[in-house]
Amino acid sequence: MEKVRLHDKTFRTFISNQQIMKAIDKVAAQINADFKDCTDVPVLLCVLNGSIMFTAELMKRLEFNLQLVSVKMTSYQGTSTTGKVKVAMGLTADIKGKRVIIVEDIVDTGHTIVDLTNVLKENGASETMVCTLLYKPDSYNQDVPLKYVAMEIPNDFIVGFGLDYDELGRNLNDIYVLDND
Repeated sequence: MEKVRLHDKTFRTFISNQQIMKAIDKVAAQINADFKDCTDVPVLLCVLNGSIMFTAELMKRLEFNLQLVSVKMTSYQGTSTTGKVKVAMGLTADIKGKRVIIVEDIVDTGHTIVDLTNVLKENGASETMVCTLLYKPDSYNQDVPLKYVAMEIPNDFIVGFGLDYDELGRNLNDIYVLDND
């Protein structure tokens, strides 16, 4: 089992890149089935910075025309959420009248999803749906449904494949969990 050191913490391999790719294949197949005959151009909304890698892999697998838009929300400091979500960078394009697939790296408490869904409604999205690589069901207590979930995980702190610990670890191909040993 590989270990990596980021700042003052050690992490061990938790989910291999091969497992991640299989999960992305599965979720892309679900989205393709739902959008196969669409005549509109849905928006794939990349929630920066964490979902860059997931969005890129997902996009390569989608078989319909789409528009890529980004937004940056922040709620984490170190290993814990602040509970307050800030819009660090607004939407990079007009989404009025469009169906939006929110692409998240991870959904835990759901505060970001709730705030982001409200921002999209305010900006005129005709429909929003959430697609997440990772979902922590033990932490989520919101009313916004998660339409596409690639993997469910326990409520542990993780890094890699876009996820960071104080801005380090995003570039790791696998996902690592905090090693408390």
